[in-house]
Amino acid sequence: MAGAPASLSGRDVGSFAYLTIKDRIPQILTKAIDTLHRHKNEFFEKHGEKGTEAEKKAISLLSKLRNELQTDKPIIPFVEKFVDTDIWNQYLEYQQSLADENDGKPRWFFSPWLFVECYMYRRIHEAIIQSPPIDDFDVFQESKEQNFFESEESIIALCTHLQELVTTVEDLDENQLKDAFFKLLQVSLWGNKCDLSLSGGETSSQRTNIINSVEELKPFILVNDMDHLWSLLNNCRKARENTSVTRVDIVLDNSGFELVTDLVLADFLLSSQLATEIHFYGKTIPWFVSDTTLHDFNWLIEQMKDSHHKWMAKCGADWETHIKMGRWVYHDHIFWTLPHEFCVMSQVAPDLYAELQKAHLILFKGDLNYRKLTGDRKWEFTVPFRQALAGFHPAPLCSVRTLKAEVQVGLRPGQAEQLAAAEPDWLTTGKFGVLQFDGPL
Repeated sequence: MAGAPASLSGRDVGSFAYLTIKDRIPQILTKAIDTLHRHKNEFFEKHGEKGTEAEKKAISLLSKLRNELQTDKPIIPFVEKFVDTDIWNQYLEYQQSLADENDGKPRWFFSPWLFVECYMYRRIHEAIIQSPPIDDFDVFQESKEQNFFESEESIIALCTHLQELVTTVEDLDENQLKDAFFKLLQVSLWGNKCDLSLSGGETSSQRTNIINSVEELKPFILVNDMDHLWSLLNNCRKARENTSVTRVDIVLDNSGFELVTDLVLADFLLSSQLATEIHFYGKTIPWFVSDTTLHDFNWLIEQMKDSHHKWMAKCGADWETHIKMGRWVYHDHIFWTLPHEFCVMSQVAPDLYAELQKAHLILFKGDLNYRKLTGDRKWEFTVPFRQALAGFHPAPLCSVRTLKAEVQVGLRPGQAEQLAAAEPDWLTTGKFGVLQFDGPL
């Protein structure tokens, strides 16, 4: 990638990448170890002595990983055969070829942050799959479920709003439809604040009615391309004859409350006929603490369906129907849990790239997707989004992201300096967001 700036990494002492590797990642590993330990009776009841031995083995492997990280040991290849092991080990060799002669092997604090953080979550998965019969245990599942239950009041408010909207949607004029779309798009954006990897796995549930906060949060959207999204989808809607399709793809981020905001948006897109089918993409393995897997996706819809609140239950039932009827389609793919930036997707995962090309619009939720879209590099803040995408253009796309990493492009001259003067941590707290579009304008 000629002319691309250096990757963010832990070698910059005091940077967010450095603090993540030094503090947040060990905290997440410690929590994973504690979770395994707390479940040891359950493992014994289910699997007898084998369960106890497996729990000890998984804890031992995770403790070893934590030690490697904290002492900045060289990064080692994967040993357990899994569908992506060879691709990971090839990537590791590639990183080794980039390592400075002084550095020798890739190490935690000197390699690209995106790579080592993804590697850490993949090593957690390796520790679990090396420990049968508990090899399907998700060390993050409890945290994800807790986030959902603690956000229940906000979820009820959102479902109530959606049901009121859906019953009147046919009577809305174009401006009212646009306003409703903008509101739910912003709800989906601010839902991205509920990120358990940012909080080190501690609870980060949504406790307020986010619908009421949309207007006052608007000034915190640093790049706001909602008009482009509206034009694109509304033009599709107007041009569409009964038989043709408008497809929106949503590359998911966190489960729990954020996933609810995404599903509410997806439901509205169908009922308003701004889209005719929605494709969701989740992770094949537990990832970055709270990322959505197929299990999380299905579990959440079941919880909604079984709720005692009528509008929550109605949403759950409707969403299950959308899936059965093929209006909603869930996909996962190993590429999402590889360390590669998205500009190499067409080479590394041509099947996934070809699938995304079928979309009229792709929404990339969250910070990790933004880091992979832009290569997680030290870009100047004013560099155009398209330039940072480095040729990744499967279809018109939009990043829907609250800022939790020191990478941001496409800002106006002077905007970043003003923000830094007012709020030194503006890049990493999740207080600011973007709805950043790339496509035919």
